[in-house]
Amino acid sequence: MQEIRNIAILAHVDAGKTTLSERILFSAGEVLRAGDVEEGLATMDYLPEEKDRGITIEAGVAHFEWRGVWFNLIDTPGHIDFGAEVDTALESVDAAVLVVSATSGVETQTISAWNKLKKQGVLSFIFINKLDNPHASIEETLFEIEDSLGVQAILLNIPEYSNGSLTTILDIISKTRLSHDSSGREQAIAISETSKNFDIYFNELIEFTSIFDDTVLEQALNQVKATPKQLIKALQALVQSDDYVLCYAGSALHNKGVRSLMTGLSFFIPPPPNHIQNVLGQVIRLRFFGDHGEVSLFKSMTSKSTLDLKGLQFYRMKANMLIPVTEIRKGDIYAMKSVKKMELGAFLDFNGSLLKEKESKKTQKKSYEALLQTQIECQSIEDFEKVDHSLKILSRIDPSFSVEMHPQGGYWVMHTVGEVQLEVLLARLKREFRCEVKASAPEVQWQERLNKKTNSYTNSFQVGTNKVSISISAKPLPKMERDIRLNASFLEEENREVLAGIRAALLETAEIGFLGKGPLVGVEFKIHSLEYTPGINIGMIKKACTDAVLLLIKEKDVFLYEPYMLLYLESPVEYAGFVTNDIQSRQGIIREVGGDGKTHFLKAEVPLRNFFGYSTVLRSISKGKAHYEMQFLKFKEKAF
Repeated sequence: MQEIRNIAILAHVDAGKTTLSERILFSAGEVLRAGDVEEGLATMDYLPEEKDRGITIEAGVAHFEWRGVWFNLIDTPGHIDFGAEVDTALESVDAAVLVVSATSGVETQTISAWNKLKKQGVLSFIFINKLDNPHASIEETLFEIEDSLGVQAILLNIPEYSNGSLTTILDIISKTRLSHDSSGREQAIAISETSKNFDIYFNELIEFTSIFDDTVLEQALNQVKATPKQLIKALQALVQSDDYVLCYAGSALHNKGVRSLMTGLSFFIPPPPNHIQNVLGQVIRLRFFGDHGEVSLFKSMTSKSTLDLKGLQFYRMKANMLIPVTEIRKGDIYAMKSVKKMELGAFLDFNGSLLKEKESKKTQKKSYEALLQTQIECQSIEDFEKVDHSLKILSRIDPSFSVEMHPQGGYWVMHTVGEVQLEVLLARLKREFRCEVKASAPEVQWQERLNKKTNSYTNSFQVGTNKVSISISAKPLPKMERDIRLNASFLEEENREVLAGIRAALLETAEIGFLGKGPLVGVEFKIHSLEYTPGINIGMIKKACTDAVLLLIKEKDVFLYEPYMLLYLESPVEYAGFVTNDIQSRQGIIREVGGDGKTHFLKAEVPLRNFFGYSTVLRSISKGKAHYEMQFLKFKEKAF
């Protein structure tokens, strides 16, 4: 059976990640023309919002074959608002390529992506991009990789220049020169003589591989040069060490160095471990395509004819194109349509049925820090059900986005990671679901916490012959905890549906909060008593619980905590004073400064509420020459 490898491409925004993906597909003959992100023609960026913004939003999946290996290529977003796409992609891949721009170096999201890769134990390679820029330096970039990522970088190809322009790439292992043929693809030509620069990196390669292979070591001691086959064998052992990373260099835009990377991936990614036994596969992502409705991305854990699987249809996926298949292969990734609703992380048995959660060991839904909240209202009351249904689909597709109906206001509250994610969701709501809604201006989502234990409160109400009465109290949990807990031990033997209804009512009410600033977190609710008419509608019990909580907690019982961000900023030194003064005027606190005489660097702790639209302000202050990144830091108690 053909070997299958699943790989992800990660990077900081604008490092050239999607461009590299396009050139890989072009080099493998999967596309006749490599699409350009700037022209909105990238194969992997299929959403209109991606083409308009020039960024990746949904992790696109395509495939290619190289040296007899079948690769599934997942192009992940670089923008911080879409980190959930990266997380779910990494759960299903065998290796990843981290793209580093030689002009910008190791940036904030580069480090974040690297940390994710190491945390999840994903074998990683680095592609140093944009070496066509005359100001780029391969040596400086390698030093920065080693210094910032804490790993020994081993370069396996080097750029060649003529009159300041990148012309060709030298592959160190094979001792070949990669130049373009008439179609624009790279072709390898053996070289008879090597340069001093080539010899430096070749000797370095021998030095590190000899640690992992006795044959290479013995030949080095005897001044005999190792063969490509011997070096490949040694590198296959070296890549298993967390202390090293294999690096490839070039220009994705001009398709230079891409062939070396592809060949390296075919050599150095080991076979994946054995999959879970007696399982057909796992749902690794959810998608919504207008022509197909809801579609699952599915990783197969066995080989099987799809004709035996009733209610399921499988497709080969190429961006947003779905091509039907009649069989699935172990370890491969497909798009899947099902008559049943699928859940992210769910496993299917050999018959295509959902396994029970306990049996499937379903992956935990990660927690994402929602920092913005926005109110959504229908333009027309007739659209209420349609909007509600569409919002629920979007929240199922994106685990970092959530939405709740306000229990009294008759509108929805959307919780998003950032402004870009919010704008994309609203655009998709209108374009894909034909929902006309009215959205408020986004507000910073604070956290609410109880400042003391409350007395119990009893709420009762009756509709016809049905009556319900519930007594409830609340107490704060330690500040580090954010859970909503339920203490109702006497209900454990009651109707499970009743207990589930009470839990849902508490979670929904806490998510909305009590001061309109954000959710209530870190609280334990205790049910002291519950009486209800046998056979009562669960909705009445939920309403009694919701109303009790709304009457139980007063504004004076709540403290507010606001989100603070860590701001990383670089600007030319001539604008340093203006930038610093502006940050301080917005209540930011400068924590660290530095620079090299030309570029000024600073790190600051800033309140998110004062940094809406900061990109426009910074562009004006620095005449477009400064750039920044923000990451969530902490919630800080607000002093009034």
